Amino acid sequence: MPVVPKKMETNSFQGTNIKSSESDEKPSTSAPIAGNQVKHEKSEEDLAFDEPPFKKIKSTTSPEGKPVKNLGGNKVKEEFEMNWDIVQVLSERTNVEPWVCANLIRLFQEENTIPFIARYRKELINNLDADALREVQQTLEELRSVAKKTHTMIQKLKKEGKLSGCLFTALLNCRTFEELDHVSAPYKTGSKGTKAQRAKQLGLEPAALSLLQNPMEFNLFSYIRPNVKGLANIQEVEAGVQHILADIFAKDKDTLDFIRKLCQQRYICIQSALAKVSSKNGNEKDIDKFQLYHEFSCNIKNIQHHQILAINRGENLKILTVKVNIPDGVKNEFCWWCVNERWRPKQFLKPELMRILRNSVEDAYKRLIYPLLCREFRSKLTSDAEKESVMMFGRNLRQLLLTSPVRGRTLMGVDPGYKHGCKLAIISPTSQILHTDIVYLHSGQGFREAEKIKRLLQQFNCSTVVIGNGTACRETEAYFADLIMKKYFAPLDVVYCIVSEAGASIYSVSPEASKEMPDLDPNLRSAVSIARRVQDPLAELVKIEPKHIGVGMYQHDVSQTLLKATLDSVVEECVSFVGVDINICSEILLSSKKTQIGSQALLTKAGAQATSEKQGKKKSKPTPSSSQQPNPLDQTCIHPESYNIAMRSHFISEQLRQFLRRTDIEDGIDFDKPDFKRSIVCFEDLSVGTVLTGKVENATPFGVFVDIGVGKAGLIPVRNITEAKLSKVKKRRSLGLGPGERVEVKVLNVDIPRLRITLDLIRVL
Repeated sequence: MPVVPKKMETNSFQGTNIKSSESDEKPSTSAPIAGNQVKHEKSEEDLAFDEPPFKKIKSTTSPEGKPVKNLGGNKVKEEFEMNWDIVQVLSERTNVEPWVCANLIRLFQEENTIPFIARYRKELINNLDADALREVQQTLEELRSVAKKTHTMIQKLKKEGKLSGCLFTALLNCRTFEELDHVSAPYKTGSKGTKAQRAKQLGLEPAALSLLQNPMEFNLFSYIRPNVKGLANIQEVEAGVQHILADIFAKDKDTLDFIRKLCQQRYICIQSALAKVSSKNGNEKDIDKFQLYHEFSCNIKNIQHHQILAINRGENLKILTVKVNIPDGVKNEFCWWCVNERWRPKQFLKPELMRILRNSVEDAYKRLIYPLLCREFRSKLTSDAEKESVMMFGRNLRQLLLTSPVRGRTLMGVDPGYKHGCKLAIISPTSQILHTDIVYLHSGQGFREAEKIKRLLQQFNCSTVVIGNGTACRETEAYFADLIMKKYFAPLDVVYCIVSEAGASIYSVSPEASKEMPDLDPNLRSAVSIARRVQDPLAELVKIEPKHIGVGMYQHDVSQTLLKATLDSVVEECVSFVGVDINICSEILLSSKKTQIGSQALLTKAGAQATSEKQGKKKSKPTPSSSQQPNPLDQTCIHPESYNIAMRSHFISEQLRQFLRRTDIEDGIDFDKPDFKRSIVCFEDLSVGTVLTGKVENATPFGVFVDIGVGKAGLIPVRNITEAKLSKVKKRRSLGLGPGERVEVKVLNVDIPRLRITLDLIRVL
């Protein structure tokens, strides 16, 4: 077993050999990007590789959540032990304090759910919100996956007789899949072996170690074997020794830690350029989509998450070429440190041996370490971008699911259309389908169909119309608005609203819809879904796979496993917090695994939360609500385990009485307020300065997309969404704009060829 030389007692970053790095070093000219002009983008915040402060929420703002740090200390026993502490690494990766991470690991081990932890264990997690908890849980699962894969690899190599002491240590030091692949790749079945392995097979390992440990007695010429390939002359022997030394250097933990820290202090940039092949053979429309990235360069600390996802997509489509550029200064400083500090021989080296050592260090950097660093940077940038994309999707989904329901109304859902007509569905206050029909409003039969609609509305005493925002939405809205203005439906006081129909078509042909509405035509099912989205958004939208709801960013490019897990968790969180009405909820909502906890938070919370959320465990079985007596506190956020304390408090009892007196709940929908201007129907009608109303369709890190009724959403750049333009509620809760909100906007730019509209936010309606 080879003996790796001990590290000299040096301080990596305090020695005189380390140059000042207060100012970023610009990329070297040794790695030019295509084109002469390079666009440099800067951001006020370092998003990717800085070390932001821990995620703390001042406990003074939540007196009920004062920190409790003594849940057994920070030492956590894991199934697969590594050479690093999982609590410490989890804290570094998520910027959550170590004691909080330790508490969370134990809470997750006990199978507590995120909704339960966020709501009832605030003191153990320093008041982190559900999104932060989800990030910790996902990072924890990643680290455990790395540990599990590492131990599987160790067992495999041990069985094959390839596991040495040094390799065992190197494997246990791995914290990422990239590191694990770097260390284990040469030993995988089918691998031809590395240059270092081939040199070792020739018997050159003792020579390499002797150069570092006992160079005075080292004789390179003694290894020459004229008839053996690889040992035939001094040049081949030197090359073999160099390859072994480079392999040792590239797998040494201290050496890799040094180069990583060095890179954190320097200007490392990611660059993209138009691929030569795509510029000749590519689809011009696709190429144009990535115009911003044809000659692009940005510091990896400042690059935005959506830019990484766009670059990755362009690379996958072979439209862009992408590389990471590390300046030559990093390499020079690293090589100096290796030769003079970390791998400095114990004795004086002859000039010819010093040359081999220098060449070995440069070879290690160029052939092994630089590619590893590039993979790690790309992997971290992509991972962070995917997580942000998924989290943004989750926040948008939560806002949609928690839209205020419209209770106690009979509704007419309208799925607009031209040639095939508008599909109608009338549903009762308990979501029962009362009637379905088709009317042709936009083919010259509008007046005759008005009589039919009036008859249906009066027959079922329905005064609320819900219109889907798809094809023919504007014309259908105008049709109903004109009839309402003329009081055509009198004596009924009819009102209408617009609702997103994203995913309705997919749901209408799904097995779930077929089971729920077996005798109904799929086209009519979508009208039913549209109406139910207003009546109870949460109960209806959980039937649709979250990624089809249309509120994400690059959702098809990110890890589908991560996306599904996060969105299912958000659905569980929303259902758990809100609860469901067992009198009207669907079988899907009750039987769905992802809403297992939420389905127990019924009209009477005592039975559900006393069993499920009190334990906070997914495996809890629901207690039938019929065996529980309703408690007034079921309508509050107080946990059943604290009911006795709450009822003893005169103040809370008085507050509860006041709460129960307020029986009138306002609808969460603005009826009759037109979402779109009648005079604006297409791109050509838009002009700079036009003021419009619309609905937020999607929120992303770089801005908010608003449906203004011209068939293509306009973008409000994030810089135009200032705090002064938001409502008081949003300012108080530090929330941005989200899907479904009505806004007033002004057109800043119209790019007709590219179908792009840039908007400015005037106010939230």
